[in-house]
Amino acid sequence: MIDETPFEDVVRLAEGFSIPELKFRELVFVGALRPEGAGYGRDPARPLPPFRDADLFPAGVVFQIRYVKGRVELRGEHR
Repeated sequence: MIDETPFEDVVRLAEGFSIPELKFRELVFVGALRPEGAGYGRDPARPLPPFRDADLFPAGVVFQIRYVKGRVELRGEHR
């Protein structure tokens, strides 16, 4: 069964959060997140799919990522 609510599948971590790997790939595919140095930054000109927390990907933050068991852990650092 496919989860119809991936925008709700956000797990808060001590430093950052994690989302399903497929959701992360979608964000890169639509251009909402783009490679920036060794991480990924938000492109505010591109639409961001809905998330329960609207401030999950603020502009001006570069996210370091780590793949863990089908999920992507993101930790943001201000530029």
